[in-house]
Amino acid sequence: MKIKLILRKITVVTAIAGLSVTALGLLFYVAGGRVNTTKSIPVGLYWTSSKPVEKGAYVLLCPPPGEVIAEAKRRGYLTTGVCPGKLGYMMKKVLAAKDDAVAITDAGVTVNSTMLPLSAPMAMDKFGRPLPRYQHTNFTISDNEVLVMSDVNGKSFDGRYFGPILRSQIKTVIVPVFTW
Repeated sequence: MKIKLILRKITVVTAIAGLSVTALGLLFYVAGGRVNTTKSIPVGLYWTSSKPVEKGAYVLLCPPPGEVIAEAKRRGYLTTGVCPGKLGYMMKKVLAAKDDAVAITDAGVTVNSTMLPLSAPMAMDKFGRPLPRYQHTNFTISDNEVLVMSDVNGKSFDGRYFGPILRSQIKTVIVPVFTW
């Protein structure tokens, strides 16, 4: 009888703790908190903001529509979520914006003749499947576009493969709160 009472108390405490953690997580999200667990930008906690979308900003975006993104979803590069096509949000850094001259080559991505670190496109994914390459080698970013990429991970699925995105695909600028 005593063991039953102890097990019941453990169950109640566990349920209360689980509900509390869930409620805190929901409150954090509703208040504007976001958690990044990928290596596209520094892993950590971010806060949504009303800051302008500009070069250097971290952004939360819906992936651009198209065959490259559809194939990325089939291969498991992208998560399921609330974006069009039932895709999950992506978190990237804006590395080129209006009037920036961009070149994507085997050596990497240059913006205004400066090579971006960790920007060389991979030819194959980790399973040996060929990766797409954005087909325009040299182009200029228009006023309604940005190029989003990782500047901390050379293996990120980003603008090297799908090109610039429309600013309208960006949901918000996110600001790091605590990263590691």
